Amino acid sequence: MGDKIKLNRKRLDFAKADEYIKWMNSEADINQDFHHRRKDQSSQGIEDLRARYVDPPFKPSEKRRLYFGPETPTLAPLTTQGNLPFRRICVELGCQITYSEMAMSMPLLQGSKTDWTLMKAHESEMSPPRFSPGRTFVFDDYDNSKDLKFGAQISGNQPWVVTKAASALSRLCPQLRLIDLNCGCPIDMVFKSGGGSALLESQGKMERMIRGMNAVSGSIPITAKIRTGVKSSRPVAPQLLGRLAFGSREHRARLGAPGCAAVTLHGRSREQRYTKKADWAYIGECAALIKSYNEQKDALTDTAAEPDESTLPNAKDGRMYFLGNGDCYSHVDYFEHVDKAHVDSVMIGRGALIKPWIFEEIEKGQYLDKSSSERLGYVEKFARYGLEAWGSDEVGLGFTRRFLLEWLSFAHRYVPIGLLERLPPNLNDRPPAYKGRDELETLMASTNYKDWIKITEMFLGPVHPGFQFQPKHKSNAYEAEG
Repeated sequence: MGDKIKLNRKRLDFAKADEYIKWMNSEADINQDFHHRRKDQSSQGIEDLRARYVDPPFKPSEKRRLYFGPETPTLAPLTTQGNLPFRRICVELGCQITYSEMAMSMPLLQGSKTDWTLMKAHESEMSPPRFSPGRTFVFDDYDNSKDLKFGAQISGNQPWVVTKAASALSRLCPQLRLIDLNCGCPIDMVFKSGGGSALLESQGKMERMIRGMNAVSGSIPITAKIRTGVKSSRPVAPQLLGRLAFGSREHRARLGAPGCAAVTLHGRSREQRYTKKADWAYIGECAALIKSYNEQKDALTDTAAEPDESTLPNAKDGRMYFLGNGDCYSHVDYFEHVDKAHVDSVMIGRGALIKPWIFEEIEKGQYLDKSSSERLGYVEKFARYGLEAWGSDEVGLGFTRRFLLEWLSFAHRYVPIGLLERLPPNLNDRPPAYKGRDELETLMASTNYKDWIKITEMFLGPVHPGFQFQPKHKSNAYEAEG
């Protein structure tokens, strides 16, 4: 019986994950007893508590080496929008790293077809990313020929859930570039359940999640995506980055680092969502911390605090890559963030939704004034790729139209470079209604969903009478990018 069938029938063997989860739960109980001990407790009592600690049942497997650099612009994991046809277009235009849409861990464990479908990648995403190392650190044993573009992102609210989900992914999708833990999603449903950005204030739980995922993911590296904090007035990224780099103080010497290979920081708090500008100065401060942490790891050699090499991601020194995310809308923004904030690479979300050729601009280092016919060509490609992915029957046609309309709810915001008074363009600008350089350009700039429907009808045929469309996410406060 295949693993997928076993998962659907709840017969997939999670013995290894269960063993590690049992140890994690015991470890958490001992930590709680130790930290809540009486102040007057005798030294013998404290030693008895310490004696209860035991080593993990097994150590993580050696991970594949990752690489992020200025030549690897990255597409953010976008719920609803980051579907296979859209990612395929972005890769054709120069995107080097892609992620699945955020998948919920529990439905994955329940064999949900909807969530497992998110793990499908196009063959173009299975090729290696661009690699021309220069400023960015490269591990001696990194093999670009064995690397690929596509990774998965999951969300969960308990260590055991994400640990088992990582175990299932490593068995059913062993070629994933990485498995990313979403610790930044601001959506109320995810936050109130204790997942997403709620983990920013449960850092012990987040560390256990990373450790558990790292232990059972085989050769697949584990990464995390975070925000500055839950509240704007209470940023937590610096202490969290230290924890992800080294582990908490009580675990550092005994267990080593959690094994986080890369961290992406979105420069906004959960409270800000997407309505304020991303704080790239703060991202730059955190990048400096990561650099110092990587240098500290070198200095830990031959000291009692040196982490166990088997827990370190990427190589013996355990260096951790660092990406910034937020408000990147041109090649000028991209290289400014790389050069001034000193991040290894930049993850792009809404900027790619509005103009996916931002990746082409980054590769060529110049603005591209796309004509309305060129932009319509991308719409035609999406329709064709959608029918290939979801089928050309009535159901597949409906899926393709729906996701195309979701994309157009962002794409209509694009203002052609040739019409702008000043550069670079600002992602958060809201220009007044304008007349394009031709009728098609004017149509594609319409804010009326009925005009978006007209555009889909050019390639997918007429909709049925009474058809309406309500965007799932507001383009001015996009809530689905963690």
